[in-house]
Amino acid sequence: MATGWAHDGAVQEQIDSTIDDAVERVRQQLPQGPSAEYCQNCDQLIAEGRRQAIPGVQLCIACQTLEDKQASFSGYNRRGSKDSQLR
Repeated sequence: MATGWAHDGAVQEQIDSTIDDAVERVRQQLPQGPSAEYCQNCDQLIAEGRRQAIPGVQLCIACQTLEDKQASFSGYNRRGSKDSQLR
């Protein structure tokens, strides 16, 4: 398939780059360090299983679910080609 000035595989490289950026962004947001015993938002006890499963957890499941729903994500690839950004 002809892609203009782009070399073969450029589209897949752009897709891979977008995915790699998203994975890295999520990894940076993961909690680190010791887990909290009580939720930072509602002061409820965080279950022992959750504290063991997620090192550095700071929120109970209910508060984490609410925070995840409020988080916004833009899937726009800023490293894409100029042509793809103009569309």
